[in-house]
Amino acid sequence: MQNIHNAIVSANLQDQIKVSTSIDMSLLGNLYPPSAGSFSDRASSYMASVVTFLANNGAPLLANVYPYFSYIGNSQSISLDYVLLRSPGVVVQDGEYGYQNLFDAILDALYSALEKSGGSNVKVVVSESGWPSEGHAAATIDNAATYYQNLINHVNSGTPKRPGQAIQTYLFAMFDENKNGPEETERHFGLFHPDKQPKYQIRFN
Repeated sequence: MQNIHNAIVSANLQDQIKVSTSIDMSLLGNLYPPSAGSFSDRASSYMASVVTFLANNGAPLLANVYPYFSYIGNSQSISLDYVLLRSPGVVVQDGEYGYQNLFDAILDALYSALEKSGGSNVKVVVSESGWPSEGHAAATIDNAATYYQNLINHVNSGTPKRPGQAIQTYLFAMFDENKNGPEETERHFGLFHPDKQPKYQIRFN
C-alpha cells in the first residue's frame, strides 16, 4: 500500500486516487454489542499500521460484510428478519443506538474497532455484500431477493453510529460462479444466471 501510494504521489495523483485494502469481519475479535467492536489481538498487530495509513491519507477501508454467514453460524440466536433488514423495530439496543438489522450492527462494530485503533475519521466502503440463492436452507431465491432489495433501499440512510451518511456498497456478485466452492452456496451469489437472465427483480431507484 505504501509503495503504491508513493508512486501515485510521485505522479501528483494523490488527490484523485486513494490506496486501500479489503478485510472481512473475521479480523474483529468482538462484534457484540457494536460499541464493543475491536480488532482481534492477532489482527491488531498489523491493522494498527493499516488504519494509520488510511487515516493519514484520507482513504477508506474496504470491508466485506455478509450478515448471511453470521446468521447460518448462529441461527438459533439471530432472527432471519433481523438479518434480512425487515425487522419492524429495534432488536438490539446498544446504549443510545438501536439496531433493526445486522448489517448496521456489523458495520458499526467495525467503526468502533477503527475508533479504538485511531481511525475515527476513516470511512468504510462495503466492497462486498450478498446472499446466496441455493445450497443451504436459508439460501433461497426469496431470501436473496429480500436481502438485496432491502439493502439497496437502506444504504442511503447510514448506520445508527453514522446516521445520514450514505454507505457506498457493492453487491456480490454479478453472476453465479459454477467453479467456486467448496460450499455449494459459494456458486449461487449471482444477481444473474450464467445465461445473463436475472434471478431477481431488483429496483435501484
